[in-house]
Amino acid sequence: MSDSRQSDPPGRRRLEDVIDDETRYRAVDSRDARFDGVFFTAVTTTGIYCRPSCPAVTPKRVNCTFYPTAAAAQGAGFRACRRCRPDSVPGSPEWNHRADLVGRAMRLIGDGVVDREGVAGLATRLGYSARQLQRQLTAELGAGPIALARAQRAQAARLLLQTTELPVTEVAFAAGFASVRQFNDTVREVYDRTPSALRTESGTRLATTATPGALSLRLAYRGAVDAEHLMDFLALRAVPGVEEVVPGKRGIRTYRRTLALPHGPGIAEVDSPAPSGSGSAARGWLDCRLRLADLRDLTTAVHRLRALFDLDADPEAVAEQLGADPLLGPAVAARPGLRSPGHVDPHELAVRAVLGQQVTVAAARTLAGRLAARYGTPLPEPSGGLTVLFPTAAALAEADSADLAMPAARQNALRGLCAALADGSVRLDAGVDREQAADQLLALRGIGPWTVGYLRMRALGDPDVFLPSDIGVRDGLRRLGAAADPKAAAEAARAWAPWRSYAVHQLWALASAG
Repeated sequence: MSDSRQSDPPGRRRLEDVIDDETRYRAVDSRDARFDGVFFTAVTTTGIYCRPSCPAVTPKRVNCTFYPTAAAAQGAGFRACRRCRPDSVPGSPEWNHRADLVGRAMRLIGDGVVDREGVAGLATRLGYSARQLQRQLTAELGAGPIALARAQRAQAARLLLQTTELPVTEVAFAAGFASVRQFNDTVREVYDRTPSALRTESGTRLATTATPGALSLRLAYRGAVDAEHLMDFLALRAVPGVEEVVPGKRGIRTYRRTLALPHGPGIAEVDSPAPSGSGSAARGWLDCRLRLADLRDLTTAVHRLRALFDLDADPEAVAEQLGADPLLGPAVAARPGLRSPGHVDPHELAVRAVLGQQVTVAAARTLAGRLAARYGTPLPEPSGGLTVLFPTAAALAEADSADLAMPAARQNALRGLCAALADGSVRLDAGVDREQAADQLLALRGIGPWTVGYLRMRALGDPDVFLPSDIGVRDGLRRLGAAADPKAAAEAARAWAPWRSYAVHQLWALASAG
């Protein structure tokens, strides 16, 4: 599909169409955190670049240059501000919804494809030549794929230096650098510090008994976040052995799950903020802990967790559109910051979507747990309730009928889907063309519009999916006093574009409220 046919949905304008440099400067002057990650401000008199909300004295307008990415600012010779750490901001919400080449490329770069497969591998996945890809990314973002991946590696290096006791040499290769010299040069250019000085600057005292491969970090987000909905949503669907939500102190809940990463297994833990009133609910990040078999998977693990919790979203843009609707507006006002959760493994989600066809969420979760115990790969060492990685598509394509407690038609649908995922005839990776993937899925026997829509919403991160036939959606509409038949629901949802996935979650939340 050409990029001209992958234009943004009606009603959605790209940021560059609505934000000029004067608007950017006003955001900097007011320290508006909503724009963190959307653009970066470089100050010619100091040689540094910052996030818009940097607490430093606002520079004069004449000294400011604005860049769409940290990589572009670094490429222009600016180093990262040590006060606001612009490399740690949430990603631009542009990459959530854009279906064109640049959006798809940014999602794949975020997943670490350049580090694993090089620019040639990235271009092949996108169906473009490396030269075409370089030209389009540079024209729009001010940096090509190598520079964008380099900025990402620098951030991973800083995190490893400041949260682990790994020797500097090991940090270099774990962060994805090809050589120690390249690592040293990049850290000095980006942070104006040597790796050793950057580590010392953090002031973090790490225990000498730290678990190998264990990291603590913060997952930044912009605006409000309805962590209660996120945790409820994930807890209801948690597959035994693969994921769990456990209670903690001060009302905090922790989501835990296993991760199948490119270089080995991992375990992730993400805490909800403390309940409202404790003063920490609006702090702007979620605490996260990772245990990785191979630290080269750090960038990939973080990218996938951010997608799972929808942390790069712009909740104010969503609320502005949905909150203005007479029908949905009161619900939006009552649940600020509601997110549309993605997933860490599109293949896993695809399997679980088929398992959930025409059965309750609880029944689908139970069956998924049995399949995980039978066909999943055991962890080297169990961790709490986590024991296995979810089975691969190839393993489930050959699953014994006795283990598939479902009608024959759904068994065939599951096997057909898994075979297509295993041989690559259906792709659901971070940079896939959503329309093409939807067509490929619909061509499979037993895969219908609900399943495809659900996968677009969660596996492919499409923010504008509506599920008019979904029972929970229809129950939510009834609670609003609206017509709930699929045709009427689809018609009402037209006013909610381009954020219909968030409207679905609003309706699900209403339906589950009792």
